[in-house]
Amino acid sequence: MTVELPVSADHGIPLHDFLDFEFVSPEAGSTTAEVRMPVRPEALGLTGNLHGGAIATLVDLACALAAAKFSGFDPERESLVTADMHVRYVGRPRTDGVVAKAEVRRSGRQLIVIGCDIVDDDGHLVALADFSMMLVPLRDPLPGQDRQVRGDRPVATDDAGGAG
Repeated sequence: MTVELPVSADHGIPLHDFLDFEFVSPEAGSTTAEVRMPVRPEALGLTGNLHGGAIATLVDLACALAAAKFSGFDPERESLVTADMHVRYVGRPRTDGVVAKAEVRRSGRQLIVIGCDIVDDDGHLVALADFSMMLVPLRDPLPGQDRQVRGDRPVATDDAGGAG
């Protein structure tokens, strides 16, 4: 079973570009998201296995996409931040790609709980993850700071233009 996802060009996050993530942005209100990562030498650890940090980064993006689309996340009003992540590594990929399949399990006013299975392109289980995110209102800039936008994310800056 080969999973084919359109390549998302510039993700705006250099690590995602380096790991060559591919995904289709879910529709608004969707409870699921999928992100594919090729298994390449740059993503391997010292033992030649897929690095756990690469898998965790894949989980983070898939779960964030599911949470953002389900919750109606508005980056002008709030931040969506990772509150908790637990990844269980249970196997190794047998193909040249892995897919993180995230699904919103429960959502409250602020906390969103997501489950995520990571499988290879043939469907063999590589990892399982429990994940939660929080919707947090954007803070007002500190005195002497202005809010500017970096990419599509507001950031507070000091009067000299440095990130605060």
